[in-house]
Amino acid sequence: MSCFFLNLNHLLPLLIGQYGSLVYLVLFLVIFIETGVVVLPFLPGDSLLFLSGSLAALSGTTLNPLLLIIILSIAAILGDTVNFEIGKHFGHHLTSPRFQRWIKPKYLHDTERFFTKHGNAAVFLGRFMPLIRTFIPFTAGISKMAYHRFILYNVLGGLSWVSVTVLAGFFLGNIAIVKAHFELIMLAIVAISLLPAMLMALRRKLKKPATPVN
Repeated sequence: MSCFFLNLNHLLPLLIGQYGSLVYLVLFLVIFIETGVVVLPFLPGDSLLFLSGSLAALSGTTLNPLLLIIILSIAAILGDTVNFEIGKHFGHHLTSPRFQRWIKPKYLHDTERFFTKHGNAAVFLGRFMPLIRTFIPFTAGISKMAYHRFILYNVLGGLSWVSVTVLAGFFLGNIAIVKAHFELIMLAIVAISLLPAMLMALRRKLKKPATPVN
């Protein structure tokens, strides 16, 4: 998986050169699956959006930043909607021990705490947090969140996440220092995105009372 992340900046330009506009379909499917299939939270999301935006800034490319934002926002919104329905109708079955190989209890537990603490905004805020991003709509479905509230924050979150990340790549991805260290930049994007979840886990650990010594 780490090898895939590091080779994204080489693989995607090759796909664009070979398949042209069909790459939109590939990007759509990756974002849809990353947000919509609860057992596949490790697909690239932030790094793929940033890279797509940076490639769209190059002259001669078939990628258009506005089309990227529209198509990938639709993918993200549809993905979360499908994930919500999976959680609503099948969530209690998928959280049984037989599925723990794919749906890690720790990730689900952290997501439930995040969802409980932040309420409706969790659907929006969770977009910017890898791993948790995939479990938020699933948890919302399990908790029977009202659909009209879910879809509002789903749409706002999907549009914001895709727009911010694609435009960041478009305006910053081709700066010399960024291009020279692109692999490190993509890893940094993932690390920064995970920072809120890491801080939340650290805060919970520090609040945990010490075990008394007998």
